[in-house]
Amino acid sequence: MAKKKVWAVIPAYNEEREIFGIIKKAGKYVDKVVVVDDGSKDLTNSIARAAGVVVICHIINLGKGAALKTGCDFAVKKGAEYIVSIDADAQHNPDDIPRFIEKLDKYDIVFSYRKLSGKMPLVLRFGNWLISRIVSMLYGVSLKDTQSGFRAFSKNAYKKIRWNASDYSMESEMISRAGKQRLKYVQIPIQTVYSDKYKGTTVIDGIKIVFNMIIWKFTGKNRNSH
Repeated sequence: MAKKKVWAVIPAYNEEREIFGIIKKAGKYVDKVVVVDDGSKDLTNSIARAAGVVVICHIINLGKGAALKTGCDFAVKKGAEYIVSIDADAQHNPDDIPRFIEKLDKYDIVFSYRKLSGKMPLVLRFGNWLISRIVSMLYGVSLKDTQSGFRAFSKNAYKKIRWNASDYSMESEMISRAGKQRLKYVQIPIQTVYSDKYKGTTVIDGIKIVFNMIIWKFTGKNRNSH
């Protein structure tokens, strides 16, 4: 696959410590990198700009789902054929990007799953297991890790999975839409990395996600999560 067709989209909120390194690593494997600064109050914006990539700013913090959608919309508008979504907090290793790109030759969407280890908090492991079971029952998509945001998809797939949720529910909404559209998917393992300032899905987020998935399934519409 030609490298020039692939864009990396990085939603970022107060990630001044890690953002430069993530941009530089990701940039080795894709043609374009776009960072969406989701209302950061630190130096995320200026550091990202100094790295020489496109930076889109949300004036206020709208949530990961909103930030990633802004970045994906921009990438598609500017000619991206494939998109890799990667977090800005160093939980994802950009050196894994070629493994995602390779799978895009045969699949519409590539999910990742974090290898089980003692580093993943027990409550998150249980929550992830529960959400994965519910996703499988409701949408017929069998994944080991529904909440890992390191993903890749084609432009055409994005148009079918484009989500409404502005928060962490977007990761599950993406899966629900992929299931409804019967997109061809695959999952690959990635290393489990948790920093001291882990900002992923909380217990409350998990409850909202389960509620949303049931609503999406039985009402036929995707509930906008604000």
